[in-house]
Parts: sequence; structure tokens; C-alpha cells
Amino acid sequence: MPRPEDGAPRGERLQKALARAGFGSRRAVERMIEAGRVKVNGQVARLGQRILPGDKVRVDGRLVPPARLRPKSTRVLAYHKPEGEVCSRRDDEGRPTVFAALPPLRGGRWVSVGRLDVNSSGLLLFTTDGELANALMHPSSRVEREYAVRVLGEVTEPMRERLLAGVELEDGRAAFETLEPVGGEGANRWYKVTLREGRNREVRRLFASQGLVVNRLIRTRYGPVALPPGLRRGRWVELDEDEVEALRAVARNKEKEAR
Repeated sequence: MPRPEDGAPRGERLQKALARAGFGSRRAVERMIEAGRVKVNGQVARLGQRILPGDKVRVDGRLVPPARLRPKSTRVLAYHKPEGEVCSRRDDEGRPTVFAALPPLRGGRWVSVGRLDVNSSGLLLFTTDGELANALMHPSSRVEREYAVRVLGEVTEPMRERLLAGVELEDGRAAFETLEPVGGEGANRWYKVTLREGRNREVRRLFASQGLVVNRLIRTRYGPVALPPGLRRGRWVELDEDEVEALRAVARNKEKEAR
């Protein structure tokens, strides 16, 4: 296809389009391009290359549907995940997946912003913008996550101090940003905690480091977005433009801090 002349539309950078389409972060896509895994109109792509409508893009030999590459308004869903659902698109054990409950998309796919383990519930965000999802999940972003946690046993003051100061887990040091008691009776106690990273089962492992067992875990907030009051488990609601822009602002600020 002829390339644009001076003054004509220059198209969009290939790595940005593929990141938005859900192929990974922009840096991950750049590595794919550098490795020769991406072709445009039959030619091996080069880093920084721009694409135009009608260009045929293949990743590992598979054609990327043109609709996935077209710029479009960003959509974000807040989903109330119930316990028992997995955060993968398919499950070898036949368990229900969170993606089955989402509305269908034409020429695109929902990308999850983080995960919750099968025994946890609460807020999950999904977006059509893979680049936004990766920016919000990247370890350097340190976007705050808030959880309501029911624990078998009581967090003593020395435990609380250790959990806030940091403890060594098998994958490195971890700590809660905040840890507040919010009630409970008998053997179970409820706590509100916040974290700025999303390592696998991190909340459960932090409490386990103090000999405590988490028997209920609910994510109540991700960055500026809280679990909508009254949203039933297994249901979703679409965020409005102001809420989407608030997420974009968090991602932009974290990108600036990382530079």
C-alpha cells in the first residue's frame, strides 16, 4: 500500500495499536516487533512503524482483525466477581469464567485489569484498551487496591506493626499500606486493608505470615473506582466518561513518575 505523502494522515504507531488491541504492554509489543514476530502487508515490521486503515497486520503468522486495530472510544466495565469464578478465558477444570458474564464485543475483546483468585470476590475492571489495562497493572504503577478481609483470629498490635512495616514472602518483601479493624464477632474479625501491588494471593499470604487464615476476601476498590453499591454478584456496570478519565489520569501520572 502506498505510504502517505507529506501533509497526509500518518497513521498510528504499530506498537501502540497492538498494545491497545490486547497483545501486551507497549514494551512487550516492541520486543515482539524487534524479534520479527510481526508483519505488515507481508513485510517484517520495524519498530516505530505506522499503520493505516487497510494495512494487514499479522502476529506470529495470524492476521489481526482490522477492527481490533482501529482507534475507538475506551470502554471500561466494573464487574462484581462472585466466589467460584476464575479469571481466565477458559478453564481446564470446567469452572465458570468471569468472561462468560461480560457483554459481547464486535471486533475486539475485554482485557481484565488484574485478577482475583477463585475463592475471592469483589471488584474486577475490564476494558477494551489493552494499553490502559497494562499501565494500571504494571508493578511500577503502584495503583492502590482496597479489600475487605475476614480473618479467623485477631490481628494483635505487634502483628499489625509487622504487616505495615513489611514481611518477607517467598517472592520478596511485602506490606500493607493500611490495615484497619472494622468489626466482627466470635472467632472472625473483619479488616480493611490497602495494597499498592497485585502479586498472586498477596493479601492471603501476608495474613498467613502471622499465622492467620483469611476465610473471606472482597476487593472493594481499584485506584479511583469503587465497587458500585448495590451491584449484585455476577453483574456488571459500564463506567461513565469521567470515571474512565480518572483511570487514565492515574495511568498517566504513574507513567510520568516511572520516567
